[in-house]
Amino acid sequence: MGLLRKQLGVDLGTVNCLIYENGQIVLQEPSLVALTAEDERIVEIGQPAREMLGKVDEEDIQVVRPLRDGVIADYEVTEVMLRHFLDKVAGRVRLFKPTIMITVPYGVTSVEKRAVHEAALSAGAREAFLIWEPLAAAIGAGLPVGTPAGDMVVNIGGGITEAAVISMNNIVRAESGRVGGLRQDDAIISYVRRKYNLAIGQPTAESVKIQVGAATDIGESMSMEIQGRDNVSGLPRTISISTGEVVEALQEPISLIVAVVKSVLATTPPELASDIIDRGIILTGGGALLRGMDVFLTRETGVPVYRAENPLIAVAVGAGRALEDPAILRRIGQI
Repeated sequence: MGLLRKQLGVDLGTVNCLIYENGQIVLQEPSLVALTAEDERIVEIGQPAREMLGKVDEEDIQVVRPLRDGVIADYEVTEVMLRHFLDKVAGRVRLFKPTIMITVPYGVTSVEKRAVHEAALSAGAREAFLIWEPLAAAIGAGLPVGTPAGDMVVNIGGGITEAAVISMNNIVRAESGRVGGLRQDDAIISYVRRKYNLAIGQPTAESVKIQVGAATDIGESMSMEIQGRDNVSGLPRTISISTGEVVEALQEPISLIVAVVKSVLATTPPELASDIIDRGIILTGGGALLRGMDVFLTRETGVPVYRAENPLIAVAVGAGRALEDPAILRRIGQI
C-alpha cells in the first residue's frame, strides 16, 4: 500500500513551481494565476496565465503572483494554484493523498510557515513537511550535508536570494535578501526606459536577460532586437540591446546578491570558513543560469564559486530526496 502513496518534493517559488517525484521533475509551471478583476474568479493557472501576462486588459483580467519574496501573499489563490498543480501530478480523483515536502525561505515567521503548511494540506496533501530552501538546494545539488564539514550554497530564486552554510543536516549561518530574477527584470525595464525612452514588459525583460544577459564582462558580446512602446510618440518601436548594456543594467541587483553572500561569510565560524574555501560555494536557482554569475561572485568574495549541475531544479530535487532520508526528516520536525 505504501507503494501507491505518492511522495512529492515541491519547490513553491515566487516565479515557478516545480514538483519532483521518483527521481524526476514531473511539473514545472509559472506561479501565476489569471483572475477576473470584477469578482476574482480564476480564469487560468500556470503557463496559460503566463501567456496572458501584459496582453490582457487589467480592468478585465489580472495576472497575479500569489507568492511574493518566496512567501504566500494571497493564501486563497496560492491554495487553488497548488491544488491545481497537485491534481496535474497526482490526478483529480485520488485513492491515496500524496505526502509532500514543501520548501520555505530560511528565516520566515512561524505564521508564514503555518500558512504554507495549511495551504499544502488544504490543496490535497495527506501529510506536509516543510524544509528550508537552502538546505533543499544543497541536497539537490548533491552536497554531503550530513557530514561535519561545512558546505555553502547560494540559491538565487525569482523573488529572493539566500546564502547558507550547512553542516550535519543543519543550517549554521544564513542570510536572505529580497533580490532575485524579478528584481533583475525590473532593472532591465528601468534601464531601457531611461536610455531609450522605450516601455517594455516583464516577459521581454526576462527574454533579454536569458538570451544576451550577463553578470559581468564574459568576453563575448551578443545583441538582440526588442520591441516596445515609445514613451514620446506612443508608437511601437524596435531597438537593439547588447550584453554590455545588460551588464550595466544589472549592476544594482547583482551587488545586492553579493552583499547577501558576504554577510554570511563574515559570520561563519573559522573552521567552517576553512572548509568553504577548500570546497567552494555552490550556486543554485534560476539566477545561477545568468552568464558569468559564478565568475563575478568568485571575484567579489575571493572564494571559488561553482554552478550546480541543474541549478533550476535543485531545490525541488532536494525537497523530494529529503523525504527519503530519515536523518533529515528528524531534523525537519524542528522547523
